[in-house]
Amino acid sequence: MNWLMEHYNGVLGLGFWGYVLATIITVQITIMAVTIYLHRDQTHRGLDLHPVLRHFFRLWLWLSTGMGTRAWVSVHRKHHALCETEDDPHSPKILGLRKVLFEGAELYKAEGANPETLEKYGRGAPDDWMERNVYSLSWMGIVSLVVADLVLFGVPGIIILAIQLGSIPFCAAGVINGVGHYWGYRNFECEDASTNIVPWAFLLGGEELHNNHHAFPSSAKFSIRRWEFDIGWLYIRIFEFLGLAKVKRVAPTPVIGDHKQVDLETLKAVIVNRMHVLRSYTKGVTLPVLRTELHKADEAMKLGL
Repeated sequence: MNWLMEHYNGVLGLGFWGYVLATIITVQITIMAVTIYLHRDQTHRGLDLHPVLRHFFRLWLWLSTGMGTRAWVSVHRKHHALCETEDDPHSPKILGLRKVLFEGAELYKAEGANPETLEKYGRGAPDDWMERNVYSLSWMGIVSLVVADLVLFGVPGIIILAIQLGSIPFCAAGVINGVGHYWGYRNFECEDASTNIVPWAFLLGGEELHNNHHAFPSSAKFSIRRWEFDIGWLYIRIFEFLGLAKVKRVAPTPVIGDHKQVDLETLKAVIVNRMHVLRSYTKGVTLPVLRTELHKADEAMKLGL
């Protein structure tokens, strides 16, 4: 009993707010690893991370989620290829919002065990000795996290552990894949049902800007409009400054000008950005013409015409 009381707070001996801060930081690192490493670097190749940073994120994800890179990449690529169809691994339009929101992790795990999915969509994912012999043992990563949390944080580490293990299955697999295809606003009329949940995306690493991402999947930056904020992009810029990342692609910025000839690229830009084009046309043409006509009608009424 005395030993338990002496080690109740673990090796670090943190107070209440120390535990809160430690939980927030560790969860945010996990979210950072998912959005920057798994999503933007490995799946869509919009980013090229330094090998040191890649290995750190692989190790962190193994400890905090037990996820393997190839499985996650494969499932997400299949989601993009077959979005909102019967073969989409986690579409709330097909499976229902409740199913994806609360069982998103189970859907990922089931599809990630499909050999055909791994073979077809997992190309280019890490396949080195560590991946085959260490990171493939997901249970070992979770057990290591349990031991580390108990040693560092003591008995309160049990609560921290629960939050760490539950955050990604609910927030990433559930909220983003569920709510992000069910509710929110849209900047782009994609063929799928993706939405931007909120314009200021800092809680879930920028993944809240899901419609922007589906419009430009290979873009390393998810924010599009001037008033949108993608905290994942802030992390990337910091890593880039430190020489740990190189941005390969970002979404093109539409420029409206006079074009006598329309080529295929211009046509594609108009189609993808048609909501922006229509908004600009309404602001620059429709509304001014409407105001002019209303003014003319008002003058005519005053003159009794």
